[in-house]
Amino acid sequence: MFQLNSTSDYHQPLDPRDAETLGLEAADAVERHLAFRENHAETPLVALPALAAELGVAAIHIKDEGHRLGLGSFKALGGAYAVIWLVLDEAAHRLGRAVDVSELQSSPVRAVAGTMTVACATDGNHGRSVAQGAQLVGARAAIFVHAGVSDERVAAIARFGAEIIRVDGTYDDSVREAARMAEQKGWTIVSDTSWAGYEHIPGLVMQGYTALVREALRAMPQPPTHVFIQAGVGGVAAAVAGHMAIAFGEERPTFTVVDPARAACLFETARAGHPVTVAHGAPTVMAMLECYEPSLVAWRILSRVADAFMTVDEDEAIAVMKRLADPAGNDPAIVAGESGGVGLAGLIRAVGNPAIKQALSLDGHSRIFLVNTEGATDPGKYQEIVGRSPAAVAAKSKNGVSA
Repeated sequence: MFQLNSTSDYHQPLDPRDAETLGLEAADAVERHLAFRENHAETPLVALPALAAELGVAAIHIKDEGHRLGLGSFKALGGAYAVIWLVLDEAAHRLGRAVDVSELQSSPVRAVAGTMTVACATDGNHGRSVAQGAQLVGARAAIFVHAGVSDERVAAIARFGAEIIRVDGTYDDSVREAARMAEQKGWTIVSDTSWAGYEHIPGLVMQGYTALVREALRAMPQPPTHVFIQAGVGGVAAAVAGHMAIAFGEERPTFTVVDPARAACLFETARAGHPVTVAHGAPTVMAMLECYEPSLVAWRILSRVADAFMTVDEDEAIAVMKRLADPAGNDPAIVAGESGGVGLAGLIRAVGNPAIKQALSLDGHSRIFLVNTEGATDPGKYQEIVGRSPAAVAAKSKNGVSA
């Protein structure tokens, strides 16, 4: 399914709150914070010239977030960043002075952090980031996981010392239970989705994601003309689209949001013109995108700066995992988890459909930017789908970073 943005907000300026959250000054602050992270390194921007030639476009560059901060997904940039910012803010309040990120490991700041508990619901990756951030600063973390989160992903969260709270039902059920218990116990919810009256912290999470955009734009030989980004509740799509809208203004690239067909909350929201909760059906293999209700802040941004919305099916997501693991020509192999290559799946569907291709003005001059949002965050599931271990696929890569 494909839908051009026809909402009344389309092409309107970003809400001032969102422009501040995703603006250049905020992105500078995110990159400065990363300089104090011990395991920080910019993730690779990988060129796929053989695939670009096959699809009839000028260039494809994919930002490989499977290498991010030891957590294997872009989520490492958001949850931990929000936790760190909240601790610094609380320390400033209690100490009665400004507190810089360089003081994060100081005794006064760690004493404040030790009194705080952060909580969130997760499909796996966001919870891992929040738990890592809490461990880094010395706070407690309570992570709510729904029935569809694999044992391997739960174990990866628990390794950071977080308390795991299991919730029957879906991701959205776990979001509601996390909010209920946090209010009861005085915990701070660090969610990557937003709802009425709860926007500031999800905004911080999205702010953290601007780092991947800044890194990619510095590494690309030319700015992209088209961007395809996958969406669950919409956080990373909104962060990329919003920051690019600020950075490029009227010259911004054409931006397409890609949903799983089985959890197409943003696609249906775009079609309706207002936030829509979609019905739960069969689970999707794109587990990190299995969200049935959009983030209100993400939608507020995407309604203004996303040009199109589309869906991809289960077999397309699986095919892209395999294609990235066994690339064409001399393109390097990329380990992409079940949700990692969904933006590429959207591009492949778009160039293969004449009507979509024309609507998006895709041609031999198009320069595509994509994000591999996760590596093999569940290695067993990855091997089951691809037929090879993540290590074997990584070893196949002929050249790590290219632009």
